Amino acid sequence: MSTALTAGTIHGVGLGPGAPDLLSVRADRLVRGTRHIAYFRKAGRPGQARRIAEGMLREDAVEIAMEYPVTTEIPVSDPRYNACLSAFYAECTERLNALARAGEDVVVLCEGDPFFYGSFMHLHSRLAGLTPVEVVPGITGMAGAWNATGLPITWGDDVLTVAMATLPEEELTRRIRDTDALVVMKIGRNLPKLRRAVKAAGREQAAWLVEYAAMPAQRVTPLAEATDVTPYFSILLIHGQGRRP
Repeated sequence: MSTALTAGTIHGVGLGPGAPDLLSVRADRLVRGTRHIAYFRKAGRPGQARRIAEGMLREDAVEIAMEYPVTTEIPVSDPRYNACLSAFYAECTERLNALARAGEDVVVLCEGDPFFYGSFMHLHSRLAGLTPVEVVPGITGMAGAWNATGLPITWGDDVLTVAMATLPEEELTRRIRDTDALVVMKIGRNLPKLRRAVKAAGREQAAWLVEYAAMPAQRVTPLAEATDVTPYFSILLIHGQGRRP
């Protein structure tokens, strides 16, 4: 009689923008029911994904904290950055794949949506073909942000651009100027550059900064009035003003 184990499944589970009640039914079921729970975090921090899932994990849950070896300490343009993260993701892949080969299901907690600028994508590309991998979509942080403003982000034929504040300033300015509606993510240390780009594009009065969207500390401020800003959990928005009945 064969004793071969059926491989477990690795689930990339989107947790949404920050509020536990914005999880899908499927995400809630997997987070509450799966024993092995993995998540990314910065060393010494609990991690945003883990914070969202607080109080949801089963009592015998085995937590797998995957701690980034580097975040902002090395510039993204430095070859060491990619080399360091590539080795990290390879190690995480091996760790999760070993559990799946042993027949264990694993849930990887993902902020927002797993396939939208998330770290899980780097695991998925490595795990695909090695073991079963499934993705549970989640509400994106940007959707949480524009809903926090109480205004539609697009109307009619508006073109929505999603840009990273890490872009060169000239490129950022061009994209802000050329689009109808705008979302800017990954602001971090790039907030001063982003402010200049928005002003150069002539759209400073239309820009909003949303901090901690869908979280208890949520704050929505016109960019022109924003001073005390927490850039890491911030998204900049410009609402489209397109065709409507």
